[in-house]
Amino acid sequence: MSMWKDQLSGKKDATPPPADPAPLRDGPAPAPFAPEPIAATPVPTPALATARPAAAAIKESLIASDLTIEGKIEGTGHVRIAGKFKGDVNVQGDLTIEQGARLSGGVKADKVIIAGELEGNIEAAKQVELLASGALIGDVKANTLTVASGARFRGQADVGGEGNDRKKDSDAA
Repeated sequence: MSMWKDQLSGKKDATPPPADPAPLRDGPAPAPFAPEPIAATPVPTPALATARPAAAAIKESLIASDLTIEGKIEGTGHVRIAGKFKGDVNVQGDLTIEQGARLSGGVKADKVIIAGELEGNIEAAKQVELLASGALIGDVKANTLTVASGARFRGQADVGGEGNDRKKDSDAA
């Protein structure tokens, strides 16, 4: 026989504790907590909303530095080449050739930025930038051409004038 059972069994007059304790306050019961729903749509800040709304809608495609691709690129949007690409590029957007990248083929784009190597002709571009680390072997037809000190360029340049605008070339065809 256990010592605790004897003590509990001897108290037959003990009353059980009440099932529902009385409230400590005399006032009305508080309302249950219901959190307000949180808006799922982020509110843009004025600085971000006015920065470049058209640029946010344009997508950029990337050829990574460890890729080598042969083919043809056509479409709208920006293209960034960090690897090696052999073929023509015809985009309604910007083309960026990263430092260490190589493109062999013709180019038609709104803006061409060359930090790597391009072996081919650039036709009907609005703007071409040949950066200090860049090399271009081919002819250029563009409205503006910027060549940084230290860049390499072998070819002919037809710069300025309305005849080099991409839109004018496509209307004439």
